[in-house]
Amino acid sequence: MNTEYFIARRLISDKESSRQLSRSIVKIAVFGISLGLAVMIVTIAVVTAFKQEIRNKVIGFGAAIQIVNFDSNISYETQPVNKNQKFLPKLARIPGITHVQQFATKPGIIKANSEIQGIVLKGVAPDFDWSFFASNLKEGKIFSVNDSTTSTSILLSVKTASLLHLKTGDDLIMYFVQDPPRMRKFRISGLFETGLEEFDKTFALADIRQIQRLNNWGQDSISGFEIFINDFDRLDDLTYQVKNVAGYQIDKNGESLRIENIYQKYPQIFDWLNLFNMNVTIIIVLMLAVAGINMISGLLVLILERTNMIGILKALGTSNVNVRKIFLYMSGFLVLRGLLWGNLIGLAICFVQYYFHILKLDPSAYFLSTVPINFEWFYFLLLNIGTMLTVLVILLLPSYIIAKISPEKTIRFN
Repeated sequence: MNTEYFIARRLISDKESSRQLSRSIVKIAVFGISLGLAVMIVTIAVVTAFKQEIRNKVIGFGAAIQIVNFDSNISYETQPVNKNQKFLPKLARIPGITHVQQFATKPGIIKANSEIQGIVLKGVAPDFDWSFFASNLKEGKIFSVNDSTTSTSILLSVKTASLLHLKTGDDLIMYFVQDPPRMRKFRISGLFETGLEEFDKTFALADIRQIQRLNNWGQDSISGFEIFINDFDRLDDLTYQVKNVAGYQIDKNGESLRIENIYQKYPQIFDWLNLFNMNVTIIIVLMLAVAGINMISGLLVLILERTNMIGILKALGTSNVNVRKIFLYMSGFLVLRGLLWGNLIGLAICFVQYYFHILKLDPSAYFLSTVPINFEWFYFLLLNIGTMLTVLVILLLPSYIIAKISPEKTIRFN
């Protein structure tokens, strides 16, 4: 039988001690732990969700990895590559790659209702994955692309349509600055809105054959390939594997390919998202410090209040280590109580926000209309374990005060 555990449990469950001063201070300590854990849970849920939402939206526009002509610069006016590459079957067999699709881009100017807006026309082929834009479609429908005919439909963002005073079903003229200058007429099939205002204003989707004709390319010429993956944490590893398969080849026309991932293409966005990691670390450290200080205060009060008991136990031959165990067990019970309430409060806030979207955001500043929530249960478990261990380790130091208590003096302590 664990004597120290038995005594600690009896002391914690002692109803008569509810009249003592320590109860009020212990409640404050438990509340501090609960509040700290709740804040950490909400922080992790919001930050991980925010990063995931922004990352998925950026990937929706440009995929995780792109293969383009090595001579293409950072502009959207690209050099062509042949769509019939020998490495494509090998790419499809790489574990972690879920989809490979063709694309082409060309900058142009839309003129409608006396308004002008610069835009990048992204050409899509029959193999294009529409799931991202279908999930963000606000009006109209997704147009179809096939190998037999060239579609004149265009998918425009709500932001661009608003700037040009256009709606679904309207026609628009798009001008392309080249030699000689060209123009194309499109009909708006639908409007999408992702919340990434800069991307929404930049891109519009059309049939890839439109770009091939504008650039005088053949049907086998495209700007490159977009590759989607199932695990963003493996981005660097999969980029390296794609380079091994496709990055060191020269085709029959003497053209070589360049492989770049979404982090390399938009480093400013992902560097900004990585700053959130520092914010989360600071919040967690502060909350753990608050919880530890609160429990130190509670433990010192418990020791002071039980001075007579400590003296009696020492007089009976109980070692300092065993007496310390009693108070550490008591602290452990209190920490568990605080963790229970902290989980209930934190998860309740997360569920309310997740289902009712009470807290709103300005999409122009945060790229999202509401505060997102992501239930990372593994991180929540780590928070509970980390909080428990951290607080108990912090309490080891003040528990050494017990060794300085003299049995002779404490038995007479009043």
